[in-house]
Amino acid sequence: MRLATLRAGKSHILYDADSLCDAGAAPQIGPSLLDPAWWQDQDLVTGEAPGRGASLFLDVGNGEEWVLRPYHRGGLVARLSERRYLWTGLECTRAFRELRLTAELLDQGLPVPRPVAAGITRHGLTYEAALITVRLPGARALASLLENGQADDDLLRRVGATIRRFHDAGLDHVDLNARNLLVDNDGRVWLIDLDRCRLRPDGSWKARNLERLGRSLEKFGAAEAMEAIQLGYDDA
Repeated sequence: MRLATLRAGKSHILYDADSLCDAGAAPQIGPSLLDPAWWQDQDLVTGEAPGRGASLFLDVGNGEEWVLRPYHRGGLVARLSERRYLWTGLECTRAFRELRLTAELLDQGLPVPRPVAAGITRHGLTYEAALITVRLPGARALASLLENGQADDDLLRRVGATIRRFHDAGLDHVDLNARNLLVDNDGRVWLIDLDRCRLRPDGSWKARNLERLGRSLEKFGAAEAMEAIQLGYDDA
C-alpha cells in the first residue's frame, strides 16, 4: 500500500493513496472525509452496523462501499468523554496505529479489509478519531450465522484455521469475538476491528484470544462451536 499523510488545521489524516485516487465521487482528502455528518448531508450513507458508536456504510460510487467507524469509549471512562482520548503523539493515536497494523497484515496476504484512511482531530491534550475501511460485499458476522443456524462444522474449522494464520503472523487480537469474524459470499473468513491490537512474539496471549472467543460464543448460545474452531486451529 502507498500510505501518505495530510495535515489540515487541527486534523491529521493517514490514507491509502491508491484507494482515494480510485474513489470517484468521494470527497477530496480533508477533514470532511471522516465526518459522518458530511456523508449524511450528501445522502451517501446506505446503512450502519450494530454496536457502540455505530459504523456507517458509505456509497463511494463504482459499486464500492466504505465503512466509517468513529472511535468511541466504553465503560466508566465514557462518562467523562465518549469520543476523546489522551494525546501522546500522532503515531500513538489509536486510528493511526490501527491503520498501519491493518495495512501491514494486508501486505502479508492476510484477510483483513483494505484500509482507506485514518483521521484524528486534536483538541489540546485530547483528540477524536475515525477510521475508514473498504466494506466486504455480502459479508456477515459469524455471530449472525450462528444465531441463524448457518455455521456448519466446515465453516467453523475454516474460522479456526484463519485465526491460526493471524496468530502465526503474531497478531494479538485483544477483542476476538463472534462479531469481529466475518464470512463473505464465497465462504472466506475475515478478521476486523484491530483497535488496540498488536504484533507480538509467541506467548500465552494466543490462548487468551481463544478463551475470549469461547466466551463470546457462549453469549450467542453457541458454546459447542468452539470445538470445531479449535480443531481447525490445531490442524492449520
